[in-house]
Amino acid sequence: MSVIETTRVRAENVKPDIGSRVLNSKRELLAGDLGPAIRELLEERGVLVFPQIAFTDAEQVAFTKTLGIFAPECPGGAEEISKVTLDAKENASSAEYLKGSLYWHLDGTMNEVPILASLLSCQKTASWGGNTGFCSTYAAYEALPEERKAEIDALRVVHGAWASLFYYEPEPSLEKLKGYQAIGSVELPLVWKHRSGRKSLVLGCTAHSVVGQDPVESTQTLVGLRDWATREEFSYSHEWSVGDLVIWDNTGTLHRAEPYDLASGRMMHRTKLMGEEPFE
Repeated sequence: MSVIETTRVRAENVKPDIGSRVLNSKRELLAGDLGPAIRELLEERGVLVFPQIAFTDAEQVAFTKTLGIFAPECPGGAEEISKVTLDAKENASSAEYLKGSLYWHLDGTMNEVPILASLLSCQKTASWGGNTGFCSTYAAYEALPEERKAEIDALRVVHGAWASLFYYEPEPSLEKLKGYQAIGSVELPLVWKHRSGRKSLVLGCTAHSVVGQDPVESTQTLVGLRDWATREEFSYSHEWSVGDLVIWDNTGTLHRAEPYDLASGRMMHRTKLMGEEPFE
């Protein structure tokens, strides 16, 4: 496997269209001067893996800040990690909501400016399963036939957090449904035209309907493009080891937690980078 040299970043490709392993030491990464080169590699590859780098929480926060503006979990909140787990004893406020993370999604579809990237470090693996899957919606769009690109380039899609509820709870109570619907809905472009000139697909379990299409055609459009974007050539499934850190470009990568033992206490620590570009 060939090793790529980008400035002083040492990396090797995981797959041709997505993913690279970064081979630099913890000391080199925390020095801060590799930030711009890592950002460039992240945009190009979508997902960066730092095998068993074993950052402490403070080191993860510090490393995140070398890459851009730290995005606290809540506006005005502290610059600290957040726990990502379905264990309600560890994450009582959002364990229920995180059930939607088991399905393909892009973070921040309800925000005008979604986060730029997420950094996830493994603290405890699941007893079985628990990989995180990623797919490049940049690569998926670029590989579409030109006639299909022309058909979808101007389409718009309604997104709502409530749409993801039906993936893991097909028969929710009316009260619960109304609670999710109170979060609201937004209309987003199906094809995100980035300032860089590249284009990516905005899909996932929050996507409810394509504006101007009847329910049958709309569902076929969204499911068909999801099937295309999650094909093997555009996807990477990361098998976690304790100490691994993975960064993904949230502007052109869908992700999901793959099935696992929900009682296992699987624990990830997350930091995020502030978004820099609105959907439109």
